[in-house]
Amino acid sequence: MKVTRLPDIERGRERRVAVGTFDGVHLGHREVIAGSDSVLTFDPHPVSVVAPQHTPKLLTTFDRKAQLIASLGVQELSVVPFDAEFASRPAGEFIGDVLVGALGATQVSVGENFRFGHKAQGDSRLLAADTRFETVVHPLLEVDGEIVSSSHIRGLLLAGDVAEAGRLLGVPFQLSGEVTRGDQRGRELGFPTANIVPEEAMACPGHGVYACLADDRPAAVSIGVRPTFKTGRGELVEAYLLDFEGDLYGSELRLDFLERLRGERRFESPEALIEQMHRDVERTRVLAQAD
Repeated sequence: MKVTRLPDIERGRERRVAVGTFDGVHLGHREVIAGSDSVLTFDPHPVSVVAPQHTPKLLTTFDRKAQLIASLGVQELSVVPFDAEFASRPAGEFIGDVLVGALGATQVSVGENFRFGHKAQGDSRLLAADTRFETVVHPLLEVDGEIVSSSHIRGLLLAGDVAEAGRLLGVPFQLSGEVTRGDQRGRELGFPTANIVPEEAMACPGHGVYACLADDRPAAVSIGVRPTFKTGRGELVEAYLLDFEGDLYGSELRLDFLERLRGERRFESPEALIEQMHRDVERTRVLAQAD
């Protein structure tokens, strides 16, 4: 898939364009994108520019979003570098200059709640009134009575329901980061862990223990503050890779979350914690084999 940024988009050819922020590329987004040969998105997230105090934690990095969009058979991803100047442009200017002028859109596909232009004055009705292209408006997708949205999925992650979040995303929720040196507590317990530092802007599952795949290898992952020990280090993401020996320090590790095993809790002794960790590992092995 070709990735281009405004104003370097190739002009002079027609496109069927799906337009949206598409954070997470969830099932609802996939319906909007289906049948389009091009996707137009915005980077950074528009809310971070127009209302930075309300900036949401992201479900996907830009690279992950591009990877997921490419997996849908899209030929080209066009990116609007979103800043205050672009946010101030009238909705009609966005249609004329970007959709028609730059992209040569013959079809524009959006979700029914898509808004654009200065003070979000543009909507699907404004697009549909333009005769230069066909507008396809997709109703919000419901699954089991719930609207599929990025904000709903963030809530599921915060509650630790990574299995349901993955179902609505269409793929497991993914978190990645550089492996850094910790205090070696896991090694002392017989479970050496890779300590991950996720990007601050990214959403993170709530505190607990999870079955994951770490670069496609089964891993039991703890997110929390280690209540059994005093660390003073704040929130930690620690991955114990099953049947793995090696040095991961300095490398990037990708975690795909499969299921929450349990909540975070304090154990009366290190021995009780070790006993529970053995159970966590075995449950992780079963879930990873079933995935």
